[in-house]
Amino acid sequence: MAFFHRPFVLLFALIVLLFSSGGEAQKRWSEAEQLDFLRRHWSRPIPRQGKPPARFTPLEASLLPESCGSCHPAQLADWRESRHAKSMGPGVQGQLVEMLGTDPDSALGCYACHAPLTEQQEKVRRRQGGLAPNPVFDAQLQARGLACAACHLRGHEHFAPPKRDGSLLSELPRERLPHNGATRTPAFLRAEFCKDCHQFPPDGFALNGKLLENTYEEWRASPFGRSGVQCQDCHMPDRRHLWGGIHDAQMVRSGVSVDLSVDGESHRVGDTVSATLTITNSKVGHYFPTYVTPRVVVSGELVDGSGQAVAGSRQEKVIAREVALDLSRELFDTRLAPRQSLTFRYRHRLSAVGLRLRLAVTVYPDHFYVSFFESLLASGAGKGTAQVREALEAARSSSFTIYSHEIPLT
Repeated sequence: MAFFHRPFVLLFALIVLLFSSGGEAQKRWSEAEQLDFLRRHWSRPIPRQGKPPARFTPLEASLLPESCGSCHPAQLADWRESRHAKSMGPGVQGQLVEMLGTDPDSALGCYACHAPLTEQQEKVRRRQGGLAPNPVFDAQLQARGLACAACHLRGHEHFAPPKRDGSLLSELPRERLPHNGATRTPAFLRAEFCKDCHQFPPDGFALNGKLLENTYEEWRASPFGRSGVQCQDCHMPDRRHLWGGIHDAQMVRSGVSVDLSVDGESHRVGDTVSATLTITNSKVGHYFPTYVTPRVVVSGELVDGSGQAVAGSRQEKVIAREVALDLSRELFDTRLAPRQSLTFRYRHRLSAVGLRLRLAVTVYPDHFYVSFFESLLASGAGKGTAQVREALEAARSSSFTIYSHEIPLT
């Protein structure tokens, strides 16, 4: 029977621990190293990639998502359906086409999240001050919005999360892998990876003492943040690149719970119909909704046999952070913190037979944008008029209902 001497076993274990078959040392990333990596990784604008390594093919050197999709088709298919792919959609582009001429510094500030690669920006800042045309600007890449390269590429070096088994190294030497493989770090799995675009700094723009965008801090203070549930756990399940949010009806339904109680089983004309609907932010890891653009409406109304609402019977409550179109003030804030509930009590006199009580929860993801784009077109959108009109139509049609229930009354 074969056996190993103890010194050899210890040496063999040390070799396995330190080296992969590719011959690289297995790096251990401390929390401080991960956070330092993210600080450097999200320096913006993301520096130009520069000249690709000599061994790269044109496909490997390309920054376009479609090139990445040649080997990562599932990720490309997901990304195409995501809001990240639409971050330079007509609403943004329609505003920036004028802003680049009138307020280019603010325009570059928008690009910091909507199109953060240097290669996506028409102008760059001079060291001595002012702006200059960008010699590496790629309009085709700019239209792709938050492209793969924005998260995964720096100086033509690729970065990625650990493999699904937690390992950081490949089975082959880098020089034998497409685009020299990837540097893997658990920093990709931290909520802080999303922070730079989903959290204003402490001195950032605020209304009524609250930052306009505060999602990361909302998460950090929530039961989810305290228990270590990361943004990616909900918004990138199974590493899908969809980033579902307020525009995703299934995602919203999964994040809230709705309970209904009705007083009495039968009603007569003249009775007061009484019902209570409670909506709870049960599984959203931040405020519901987190930003100032959506509106959620909890409503009740009486409807007749043809489904038409009885005039004067509609009652509703709004869940939103409503702000003025010019962002000068906060009008109200009725959002739900994690585990917080809103109770909607419906009371109305029953005026006829054959009526039903309809209760619903409807989400308007682009509520603010509808009014904003209407105002922009009314005042003159300039060169961006056609794009803003397109964005307005999309915003008007983005609503959906996550809960609807009808109760016969007589």
